[in-house]
Amino acid sequence: MIIPLAYPYHTVIIANGVFPRHPVPLSFLREASRIICCDGATEALLEYGLEPDYIAGDLDSLSQELQQRYSHRLHHDPDQYYNDLTKAVNFCTERQWNEITILGATGKREDHSIGNTSLLVNYAEYARVQMITDYGVFIPLLKPGRFECFAGQQVSIFSLTPDTVFTFHGLKYPLTGETLSQWWQGTLNEATGAEFTIEMDRGKVLVFREHPHSVSGL
Repeated sequence: MIIPLAYPYHTVIIANGVFPRHPVPLSFLREASRIICCDGATEALLEYGLEPDYIAGDLDSLSQELQQRYSHRLHHDPDQYYNDLTKAVNFCTERQWNEITILGATGKREDHSIGNTSLLVNYAEYARVQMITDYGVFIPLLKPGRFECFAGQQVSIFSLTPDTVFTFHGLKYPLTGETLSQWWQGTLNEATGAEFTIEMDRGKVLVFREHPHSVSGL
């Protein structure tokens, strides 16, 4: 099965990074079946003109006024071992909402952006998740995969397990039986046609594909 440019996952989590501006993530937000806010993202969603169906997190970033207004929609989890994004994902999977699009998870503090993005491979062990930014889509990969793409699309592949052995097909810079021991080594590749393939023996991988050029945005 080929992995599409973006899955039609209509359970949407809004994290407290930069609120989406690009048409692709905004289309997922507008078409969502349900919207779960990490607590700090609630005000930005309201400013956009939508309301959360649920608010999850430790609530330290949610004003008392909003806590009172949405008291019936709060999922308070004070556990400091997990961040608010993980609490929101767990809130969804506990209710069998296992196909999840994450928006607004990057774009502010770089350490938060890296942390949120790296968590995708953990979520992939018990849910189907994708992270859509203003620039492209991150998909976690735990096994070999075929990806939909377009010629010239920018592709980056991050191996979170440096001993994973890869072979790439359909990319400008192919790889045959090699590892990506450092994160930068798989970045800034480029699709040559309508699909590319990642072969891997095992491991945890993040695949980034930029949005189509035909979709105007930033």
